Amino acid sequence: MTKSPFKDHFSSTAIDYSKFRPDYPPTLFDDLAARAPQRRLAWDCGCGGGQATRHLARLFDRVVATDPSAAQLSTAPQFPNVTYGTAPAEHAPILQDHSVDLIIAAQAAHWFDLPRFYGEVRRVAVPGAVLALITYRPTQIVDPAANRALQDFYTTTVGPYWPADRRHVETGYQSLDFPFPEEPGPEMKIEVRWDLEQLVGYAGTWSAVKEYRGQCGEDPLPILRQGLASVWGAPGDKKTIFWPLSYRITRLP
Repeated sequence: MTKSPFKDHFSSTAIDYSKFRPDYPPTLFDDLAARAPQRRLAWDCGCGGGQATRHLARLFDRVVATDPSAAQLSTAPQFPNVTYGTAPAEHAPILQDHSVDLIIAAQAAHWFDLPRFYGEVRRVAVPGAVLALITYRPTQIVDPAANRALQDFYTTTVGPYWPADRRHVETGYQSLDFPFPEEPGPEMKIEVRWDLEQLVGYAGTWSAVKEYRGQCGEDPLPILRQGLASVWGAPGDKKTIFWPLSYRITRLP
């Protein structure tokens, strides 16, 4: 099988990715597990540093979590019922045919070769298995002035440096090819209380920031820090930051 090129946007920031990326609501995975025909095996594909894997580990007998980035996997949490594998989503030989009850891709499917990924999903899924593509949409701050500063950085400073596939996140995955009958997902969002440095650290994990650094030869984060500092208040002050969640969910035949 010919492998598609691996779009490695995050290996160089794997430690920061694990440290700064926000966590998902545990109830999201409760909902998805309740849809699965059984709770024997879940596959977290494109698992990165295991942000979603940790939730699946408490709900399924076994979890297989795969990612093509060994650097990302090196930061993932360890659990006795989780097996990690360095593999692309389009080809996961660690999984047997018709063995998986729940397949998820959290903030990852927009990087996949989707036709080949869907072929692998059909191979590994048990009858009635659930496939869930999860994305969180662009960051929002409840404070209007701070949010304007963040959105200016997102769209103007690093906007030209987002990879083309990022558009799927902007649309909540509605622009992704998804050739299956769909089930609605739960109305949820990720929400945190962060100080300025936590938010800047998170922005440092963006693929557009990495690309800006490579093309411009300098770090754009001081621009973000300066723009936020002018409206933030004391540096240690915390603000409510959130990401609306969107899904494409199906039950496979």
